[in-house]
Amino acid sequence: MYIADFHIHSKYSRATSKNMDIEQCTAWAKTKGISLLGTGDITHPLWFSELRKKLQMSDRKGIYSYNGVDFILTGEVNNIFLKNRSTRKIHNIIFFSCFEGAEKLNKTLEKFTELLVDGRPILQIDARTLNKMVLDADPDAFVVPAHIWTPHFSLFGANSGFDRIEDCFEEETSNIFALETGLSSDPPMNWLLSFLDRFTLISNSDAHSPQKIGREANVFSNPFSFYELKDILKNQDRTRFLFTIEYFPEEGKYHYDGHRLCKVRFAPEETVKNRFLCPVCGKRVTVGVMHRVKSLSDRKSPDEARNRIGYRHLVPLDQIIASVYQKEVGSSFTQQMYTQATGKLGPELKILLELSEQELFSNLPREVAVGIKLVREEKLTVIPGYDGEFGTVKINPSLSENQVQQTLF
Repeated sequence: MYIADFHIHSKYSRATSKNMDIEQCTAWAKTKGISLLGTGDITHPLWFSELRKKLQMSDRKGIYSYNGVDFILTGEVNNIFLKNRSTRKIHNIIFFSCFEGAEKLNKTLEKFTELLVDGRPILQIDARTLNKMVLDADPDAFVVPAHIWTPHFSLFGANSGFDRIEDCFEEETSNIFALETGLSSDPPMNWLLSFLDRFTLISNSDAHSPQKIGREANVFSNPFSFYELKDILKNQDRTRFLFTIEYFPEEGKYHYDGHRLCKVRFAPEETVKNRFLCPVCGKRVTVGVMHRVKSLSDRKSPDEARNRIGYRHLVPLDQIIASVYQKEVGSSFTQQMYTQATGKLGPELKILLELSEQELFSNLPREVAVGIKLVREEKLTVIPGYDGEFGTVKINPSLSENQVQQTLF
């Protein structure tokens, strides 16, 4: 398997770890089992310069490498613009085929913003114009709307004002062929909307710290060039694009509706019943991803969507360890257990996706092995996230004691 996480950030983006440098991102990619990383933040002059010095061109056009990990040139931008007298805020990911194309676009963007301020620059340019600028700079480049359902800064979020992609990209819509689903939705949710059928769905971590790399990702059969990737995404090639790695969407921090300050969490039906108002403070609640998907869906079941690229729900290994032992993810206990597991058995995604149950139970503490087994079987509880608050995963290894015995003996 060749696993790609196309959307991360660098230390030059706001609200990101100072550890998001090329060395630590590469080290964590290896620990996680990620074969290819998007560079992120390619529009930032200092990051661009660092990447150009350190990345080496591979034998596949448009793919670079550093210390055994492949990279593709990407960057996220924040488009804030007026349309029909309303302010729209949309994040878009740009994929470049070469440094020359990225550099040319950066020179154009410098006329509209100060690129040194943030690795994810704010552009007072509409999405249609952005796409034209990207193709003028690099005719082989392409744009992917980011985390399309989140309430803020997304294509279809509750605050976007767009119900159709054509309303946003207009005549440039024909150049959009992939969409990023975000942590709070998964493919089956997106399959409820027939107008998304022509788009390939990708999933990425949007990591702001190295440890979060690979929490969502894309699994391919083999390495590819930039041009092969573009062809795979354009044609939804299921022979080469095998599946996406997904959070359980309830864990995403905008899955349900609610008001975090008042600790109010609503399913969509409860929001409607309460007239979209917080019962504590009376303010409007933040409408989440599930609600928005349901409001635009035209299918009763995702089974109506056929021949789509598959997916696998996963819980990161450190979260599994923390849950089964009732510890904090950042605790020394959890991190020590995580390091021991990956040091002994290899990359995290190999452990979660590939190792047999016998290998898990022979090499890991029973509670951890059972926890991984329960995640694979989707036998866990997730308290949904809402209004910027991540959901809570609960895994109880004692519930599977009989199943474990039947498996082992």
